[in-house]
Amino acid sequence: MRRAAVSICSNIAEGCGRGSNRDFRRLLCVAFGSACELECEAILSGDLQFMPHVEHDQLLEELEEIKRMLTGLIKRLTDT
Repeated sequence: MRRAAVSICSNIAEGCGRGSNRDFRRLLCVAFGSACELECEAILSGDLQFMPHVEHDQLLEELEEIKRMLTGLIKRLTDT
């Protein structure tokens, strides 16, 4: 879960540092994939009762918002 979480912000940062919208968009897609991976791991953690229910729900809500923001940014870069 840590690796997937770090991958999200690392890919956003790397994409931001690239010189083109195309590279940025590609790395945002990688970050989105990492967010989906983390979401899957969070669901499994909740199902296996590895984390309290409240923390599990909060994590899923935050991941949904992160995925929504990434989707918006990817769409914006696709339209330009």
